[in-house]
Amino acid sequence: MDDPTYLSGQLLLALPGMGDPRFDRAVIAMCAHDEQGALGIGIGAVVANIGFHSLLDQLEIEPGEAPDAPVHFGGPVEPQRGFILHSLDWGGQESVQVGDKWALTGTLDILRAIAEGKGPARWISALGYAGWAAGQLDEEMTRHGWFTAEGDTAIIFDTEADKRWPAAYRKAGIDPALLAHDAGHA
Repeated sequence: MDDPTYLSGQLLLALPGMGDPRFDRAVIAMCAHDEQGALGIGIGAVVANIGFHSLLDQLEIEPGEAPDAPVHFGGPVEPQRGFILHSLDWGGQESVQVGDKWALTGTLDILRAIAEGKGPARWISALGYAGWAAGQLDEEMTRHGWFTAEGDTAIIFDTEADKRWPAAYRKAGIDPALLAHDAGHA
């Protein structure tokens, strides 16, 4: 999408050499982008040594039928706050639907539903989020640190975290091995 004003429902991919190690090979599922700012959930890396069951245990929710899935590094903002990025077949009162692609929920009801086997069919958990103030992401997009790709649910839900970055580039027709890692200077 050439117009960076409405990135909701897209994947935001870090370009090599963008300069911020927190976003090295980042894949961010964009959930909101408007004149007030932007919010996305990182889905390209998992948090080491934390599984979904340990999150449920911390919240005193019996894991029940929930798989002990990896927990993703959602972003550097509020890293103690949890989110579930999920398919549209489940919705709670605080769920935010992102176009016809996916939904985002950050409340305990979805965790209980997943544990009871009544949650969404497809989901990933994340701690933290990536956030931008009004106009900040638009400005970053002009500096060529980010690339937008189709918000493909197969990449989000069916591809392992460490394979999402190259898969999203390949889906856009770009061989990630050919991307330059350093910007040139004139």
